[in-house]
Amino acid sequence: MNFDSVIADLDARTAEAVAFYWQTRQRQASKEAPRDKSTQGRRPAVTGGAQMDRFLEFIADYLIKVGIPPCSIHFESRLELPGFFRPTKKWDLVVVKNDQLLVALEAKSQVGSFGNNFNNRTEEAMGSALDLWTAFRERAFNPSVSPWLGYLFLLQDCEASRRAVMTEEPHFPVFPEFKNSSYATRYEWFCRKLVRERHYTASAFLLSKDDQGRNGQYTQPASDLTIQHFMRSLLGHAIAHV
Repeated sequence: MNFDSVIADLDARTAEAVAFYWQTRQRQASKEAPRDKSTQGRRPAVTGGAQMDRFLEFIADYLIKVGIPPCSIHFESRLELPGFFRPTKKWDLVVVKNDQLLVALEAKSQVGSFGNNFNNRTEEAMGSALDLWTAFRERAFNPSVSPWLGYLFLLQDCEASRRAVMTEEPHFPVFPEFKNSSYATRYEWFCRKLVRERHYTASAFLLSKDDQGRNGQYTQPASDLTIQHFMRSLLGHAIAHV
């Protein structure tokens, strides 16, 4: 199968998903503002959810194009998978076909509060992968094929996320890539290392400014973490198990 024909409109659909993300955040913040001005523009947009839905929708569409039955693809409900260290974990998109787990995917983002949330985001992603792979080893998913794990991350592109951040090194030096690095650079390395250490099969890292993002603009700073590479990896795995 020619992947290029399957994902011929990927750039357009990614732009649409980015625009939907920012427009949804803005809409959620505007709805909440009259009730509680202390949260205006921040907490409502963070807790409202649904912002990454357009990404999940086009990923599901491409999976259907390569032969995965729609009934096997879940991104609105039935997202819980058993864990080893906890009873269950709710993923953002799950594919279960013939009682086998084929795909588990996370689609996450961050806007503002970079210093407070960077460690939370990284610990969450690493913990989810460890939990799933350990459960897989313990046959939690029946005699399943090795699943494909994906991590898609959208980061606000702004002065705060691009600014170099000092690191505290009271006892031992940090790795060179983290010295005086920005949060954008740290997230890029984080996504890359998730794949290099085989915690996730593939990862995509996107940057987008809030004003330009509402028009669908985004950038991909790393050639090994593009949405194109991410989708080819996912669809290749899916085709092997159609």
